Amino acid sequence: MGAIEDVYEDLETDVSFEKFEAAVEDKVEQMGGLADEETAAMLIAHELRDEEVEGVADIEPGMEDVKFLAKVMSIGELRTFERDGEDEDGRVLNVEVADETGRIRISLWDNVAVDALESLEAGDVLRIAGRPKEGYNGVEVSVDKVEPDPDAEVDVQMQDSYRVEDLSLGLSDVNLKGRVLSTDSVRTFDRDDGSEGRVANLTLGDPTGRIRVTLWDEKADLADEYEPDDTVEVVDGYVRERDGSLELHVGNRGAVEELDEDIEYVPETTDIAELELGETVDIAGGVIETDPKRTFDRDDGSEGQVRNIRVKDDTGDIRVAMWGEKADTDVDLADYVVLTDVEIKDGWQEDLEASAGWRSTISVMDEAPDGANAGNAAGGADEAQAESQSQGLGAFEDAGDAEGSSDSSAANGASSSGGSSESNADDGEIEEFTGTVVQAGDPVVLDDGTETRSVETNESLKLGQEVTVRGAVRDGRIEATEVALENR
Repeated sequence: MGAIEDVYEDLETDVSFEKFEAAVEDKVEQMGGLADEETAAMLIAHELRDEEVEGVADIEPGMEDVKFLAKVMSIGELRTFERDGEDEDGRVLNVEVADETGRIRISLWDNVAVDALESLEAGDVLRIAGRPKEGYNGVEVSVDKVEPDPDAEVDVQMQDSYRVEDLSLGLSDVNLKGRVLSTDSVRTFDRDDGSEGRVANLTLGDPTGRIRVTLWDEKADLADEYEPDDTVEVVDGYVRERDGSLELHVGNRGAVEELDEDIEYVPETTDIAELELGETVDIAGGVIETDPKRTFDRDDGSEGQVRNIRVKDDTGDIRVAMWGEKADTDVDLADYVVLTDVEIKDGWQEDLEASAGWRSTISVMDEAPDGANAGNAAGGADEAQAESQSQGLGAFEDAGDAEGSSDSSAANGASSSGGSSESNADDGEIEEFTGTVVQAGDPVVLDDGTETRSVETNESLKLGQEVTVRGAVRDGRIEATEVALENR
């Protein structure tokens, strides 16, 4: 056995002996006879030991150079950019590669990028040498040398379709099927170059979890094409991170397509009785109270909006404040709702309150999913209706002290969604109105299916009761002096 074979025998490497021997001969030639084959072999072995990592997971920013073996998972688009002080544009191609230990993005530049775009295919195994750096989506490798190795094997399975639990930062060419949980409206923004961008979001769920999907520019309109409970597939998405959470983005290459199949989503929610101040959690349950939407002025002069509902599960109930666009969500009594990423705060009556902001999703489900904490979740509204049925019709009773509650009710400042219809009645005019209690408390809100009215009364009314009230109209509200429960 010769000197080169002896050195290679002691070297743990995936590099074949033929390639090692060729590298030794190149080294001898480069050094102009200053090193013999044994010395050159030891120098090559030293380079391999210093630079070749055991797996993708070992690559970290700050390493000078690394060499590793990995399989091509996806190939991005060739992008051009202007270089400072140079006439010729630069070119870059990002390629997603993986081995048994993890995934990483590699960047190929200029002519190497062009050649790779023409020759590379997903599933190819590459020998890669380059410099690790901290990139936009985590650690990346800027490639100095890359060559296919058809004889090597990397045990990583290619995926035609992903599930939510399979997603990781930096993935591209992602196809994912899911159930639409919620959608947001299209928003516009100004880019640094002065152009206007557009963005919208929807949230998808599958049996393994949920993911926020961000739709950019012309794809933003896709959010208006779907409704909760639709089944869709995201095609050619890419994974990014925002505020510590993964998101699936859809750009000009991607699409969202409707599917004719059923995909189950079972939320992993926290029992309401177990909620603690300061947590950000997912909760689910039946809606037992709904308040009208209210608007308010922010400190910066802009107008905000909020709507409150109360949600009940087997363990308890909690008031939920839905802010901004979330206040427009179509939520009704006895709906089963899933609320994700809500923040638990101190409520205005010293109880805990859940706050649903921009990161939250509010999904109205057709029914409680199997395995969800449903129990008697929507029972609160049903029980209220059953109680009203058992009371029968009471004669109109004099509620002379009801007017005494009007001052405190007005001070409460609550506004109702029926404000526009209430203004149709002149102040002081006696009016009679029959409707179902959709908000208990002060004021009571009644709805007859076409109109919503606010009522000031000291009668103890419950959600779901059908009531006829009579009284003078002041400031758009009925000051009820007569209240009667209707038979069903």
